[in-house]
Amino acid sequence: MTLEKLTSAVCKIAQQAGAYIREERSKFSLESVERKHAHDYVSYVDKGSELRIVSALRELLPEAGFITEEGTAKNDQRSDLTWVVDPLDGTTNFIHQYAPYAVSIALLQGHEVQLGVVYEVCHDECYYAWQDGGSYMNGTALRVSNQKLQDALLCLQLPYNSDAYKPVIKRLIDQLYGHVGSIRMCGSAAMALCYVAAGRLDGYAEKYIGQWDYMAGSLIVKEAGGIVTNYDGEEDFTQGDSVVATNGIIQHDLLSVISKAGVQR
Repeated sequence: MTLEKLTSAVCKIAQQAGAYIREERSKFSLESVERKHAHDYVSYVDKGSELRIVSALRELLPEAGFITEEGTAKNDQRSDLTWVVDPLDGTTNFIHQYAPYAVSIALLQGHEVQLGVVYEVCHDECYYAWQDGGSYMNGTALRVSNQKLQDALLCLQLPYNSDAYKPVIKRLIDQLYGHVGSIRMCGSAAMALCYVAAGRLDGYAEKYIGQWDYMAGSLIVKEAGGIVTNYDGEEDFTQGDSVVATNGIIQHDLLSVISKAGVQR
């Protein structure tokens, strides 16, 4: 099966999981929420979505292993292929019925992302890319913006590790607020990356996140002409916990600001 056909099949799996999430949200109760860590939540919907995705992916590519946020699948791979799954990225948004929230699925071979699919549930937007095949949203090709830093719309997320990141985000905002177009926080790493790919955002940075948060979206940015690195500016970001994604034009400047903010390695 070609990467393009495999990506199309994964899109259908993500959309089916999204339909489940949408249906459950219509009858969701806050009593269903569990606390994983401080300010980090999970519900039966996250777990139910993951079970559905893992089952479908196992049928699609039996030899691949798994890295999943909720840990419902062991990484018992018999090859160097690994599915990286976030069954509901933006759980806090989902709980509060606040868009966006999404399903994120990537296929990793070694340290190379082969395909990425992100399905945004609230607006029925399916973002996808495969290596050397371009990036798309619902069939329309995506391209990053051409804004410079002074006019850029940036997304600076707030990870759950508040004790470590609070001093850093204060310095980042202090250095950027008033010097760029504007700053936003959307609550979903996967969607922030897709919005960079679509030119809705010009740059995005976040630390203390999991591989499932950024793996699919990172390829979607790169195939749309953008650049993705970690906070150290390294292009092999797949084993780390930080991401900087931009239209390419502002990458150096944003990394410079991050370096001055003194992010803990």
